[in-house]
Amino acid sequence: MEVAIFLCVLLVSIAIGIPIAFALMMCGLALMFFLDMFDPMLVAQNLINGSDNFTLLAIPFFVFAGEIMNVGGLAKRLIDLPMRLVGHKAGGLGYVVIIAAVIMASLSGSPAADTAAIAAIMFPMMVKANYSGHGSAGLIAAGGIIAPIIPPSIPFIVIGVTAGVSISQLFMAGIVPGILMGVALCIMWFFKSRNLPTAERATGAEVWAAFKASIWALLLPVIVIGGFKTGVFTPTEAGAVASVYALFVSICVYRELKLKQIYDALLGTAKTTAVIMLMVASAQVSAYLMTIADLPLMVAQMLAPLTDSPRLLMGLILVVLLVMGMVLDLIPIVLILVPVLLPLVREAGINEIYFCVMFILCCSIGLITPPVGNVLNVVSSVTKVPFERAVLGILPYAGILIILMFILLIFPDIVIVPMEFLTAK
Repeated sequence: MEVAIFLCVLLVSIAIGIPIAFALMMCGLALMFFLDMFDPMLVAQNLINGSDNFTLLAIPFFVFAGEIMNVGGLAKRLIDLPMRLVGHKAGGLGYVVIIAAVIMASLSGSPAADTAAIAAIMFPMMVKANYSGHGSAGLIAAGGIIAPIIPPSIPFIVIGVTAGVSISQLFMAGIVPGILMGVALCIMWFFKSRNLPTAERATGAEVWAAFKASIWALLLPVIVIGGFKTGVFTPTEAGAVASVYALFVSICVYRELKLKQIYDALLGTAKTTAVIMLMVASAQVSAYLMTIADLPLMVAQMLAPLTDSPRLLMGLILVVLLVMGMVLDLIPIVLILVPVLLPLVREAGINEIYFCVMFILCCSIGLITPPVGNVLNVVSSVTKVPFERAVLGILPYAGILIILMFILLIFPDIVIVPMEFLTAK
């Protein structure tokens, strides 16, 4: 009965347009009334406890770093380097989009911000070169969802706090899957771009000049990942380092950042962080009541027959996530399902880091699938390509990413072994 009440309140709240954060609180309140333990102090206490976590400070730092990079000249120079390297190939601008998406993902961890930056710079160039408008929009959107997988990743921070697992290990575990996403997109683009026009090859001097111009930006992921590997700083401290570094490079090296842009970046960071933190805090209310009502145990009992077959269980979870990703954003899915599924995953003996990586990968695909598709909406807004046309453009890329996801399901060591190697002391 408790499971039915939780799901009904959640689904009805979403259906009538109540924001996710308040929908989660309403789920907790409904369980409180059902259990006859209504107490406003419990709600207030859990709201405070939900956001009172030092690790969550990494979120505003990384969001701010991403905002500064987009307006401070780092993003522009990072796109110019792959342009010089592969822009001359058939469909070369598509490869530039994918390489730039991988590099940008290693800097900010925000799919919407990375996608908007790449779309604003690359889409006009692709249209001018006679590339398909909806196909270009689809490729840019598909590249944008690499950001939640390659460190530093904001969704990894949220799921790490929610699941109580090492965020540093999650960051290390995301490197190989993120690169494989880029490779998968390159393979699909290769087959779709063979008849596209080529451009003039850049000279060695031009490539070297582009590399020198982007070296300051390229150093940021080296500093962040190197800091994790050597234990110099925690994920939260890494966010602060990334913010200060981005400010330093934008102001002192590239000298493109204006005071008004810093204000806008701070305002954007505050808005994004407020939305995420309110959802995290609200999720603590429903998570607490779910624990009191033994919802995780009930779900575990329903799915108990599958615990003897971890891959089958994981496959079922991924299918459910793909469906939910069509109607919900990534962060709410994490906050709703991870507390319920984690006990079951542990009982089945599934590696928790692997589970979290696959969870975020699957939910990331939901960012480009209709009818919601937040990242696809961002691309549609920036490029002025109608959403319906952008959906047609995204289909082949979403398809190959789903295939990659199920390859990682069949061969989990592709995720686990590199993570263990990178985190070994």
